[in-house]
Amino acid sequence: MKTLVLGLGNLLLADEGVGVHAAQALMKTGCPGDTTVMDIGTSILEALLDLESADRVIVIDAVKADGVPGSVYRMPYEEFARQEVIASMHGFDLSRVLALTRRAAPPEVIVVGVEPAVIDWSLDLSPEVQKALPFVLSAVRDEIERESAVRNDYCV
Repeated sequence: MKTLVLGLGNLLLADEGVGVHAAQALMKTGCPGDTTVMDIGTSILEALLDLESADRVIVIDAVKADGVPGSVYRMPYEEFARQEVIASMHGFDLSRVLALTRRAAPPEVIVVGVEPAVIDWSLDLSPEVQKALPFVLSAVRDEIERESAVRNDYCV
């Protein structure tokens, strides 16, 4: 199964950049299986070609769910995309990018999200989100090794 991991976020806004920090860490340590990790930042269109061939996509991003800062969430994209459930911090629209691909059917998409503590000008993650980063990396690796990621549960 070909897996694509997308690290989303804005490195200039503290915890909003957690997806980018996580993707960079995964690129350094490597991932199991047929996995491609991309540091996308806020440019989701850069993943268009890779989205065309992925069987599964794991999105890492800061998400505001009114939880405790540093909480790590795992949910299917369909649940993530419903605005009343949880909202992206920078409003990416993965569904529109997927529609631009030449796929007959969309890939399975899972979101690993982290509740931010600080969204302000800074290149550094808050202590709460920095502490959660190993859990995020572990959750992503678990997803990669999972044959089917269809459950809706929390990592932490």
